Amino acid sequence: FAGLADVSIAEDIPVEGEITIPVGSHSPDEDYSTLDEPVRDTIVRDLKAVGKKFVHVMYPKKSSALLRDWDLWGPLVLCVSLALMLQGGSADSKEDGGPQFAEVFVIIWFGAVVITLNSKLLGGTISFFQSLCVLGYCVLPLTVAMLVCRLVLLAGSGTVSFIIRLIVVVAMFGWSTLASTAFLADSQPPNRKALVVYPIFLFYFVISWMILTFTPQ
Repeated sequence: FAGLADVSIAEDIPVEGEITIPVGSHSPDEDYSTLDEPVRDTIVRDLKAVGKKFVHVMYPKKSSALLRDWDLWGPLVLCVSLALMLQGGSADSKEDGGPQFAEVFVIIWFGAVVITLNSKLLGGTISFFQSLCVLGYCVLPLTVAMLVCRLVLLAGSGTVSFIIRLIVVVAMFGWSTLASTAFLADSQPPNRKALVVYPIFLFYFVISWMILTFTPQ
C-alpha cells in the first residue's frame, strides 16, 4: 500500500497493553451449586416449591406453573395421605384394612399413567412426568374432602351426615376436575380436548366415589 511506509508512530505515544478476552461479571449465584448447599436448605427449598404448587391447585387458572418445575413429591404425599385415611373402611374385606391402602395407591397412580398415555397418544405437548405431576397435585381437593368426611363421620353417620359429605365431595370433585383441565387444556389439540377431559372426569369420579362411600369399621 503506497504511503504506509511514511507512517510512523511518535515515540511519546506508548504502545503497550494486554490482549485479554472480555468476560462478563459473574454473580455469586451463578457460581453457586445446589450440590454444595446444606441439606436443610435443600429440604426448605423443596417444601416451598411443593407449597406453591398446592396454592396453584387451590386457586386454579390457566397457567404453566405446575409444568415448569414438575415434581412427584406432592402427589406422593397426597396419595399416601388419602390411602391412609381410606384404610380400614367398611369395604368388602374383613381384614385390618391393609388391602385398601394398596387399592387406593394403585388406582391413583395407574389411573394417572393411563390418562397421561391417552393424552400423549392424542397429541399432547407436555411430557409424561409433567402430566403425572398435574394429575397428582390436583388430588389435593379430594384429600381435603376426605379429611372433612372423616371429621363429619365422627359426629355420626345419619342422613344429615351423608348430605354434608355429598356436598363436600361433589364440590371438591368439581374443583379437582377444573383445576387439572385448566393446567392441561392448552397442551392438547383443540379438536381433541373432550377426549382428554373425559378420562380425567372418570379418574376423579372414582376417587370421589371411594371417599363418599367410605364408612369406618
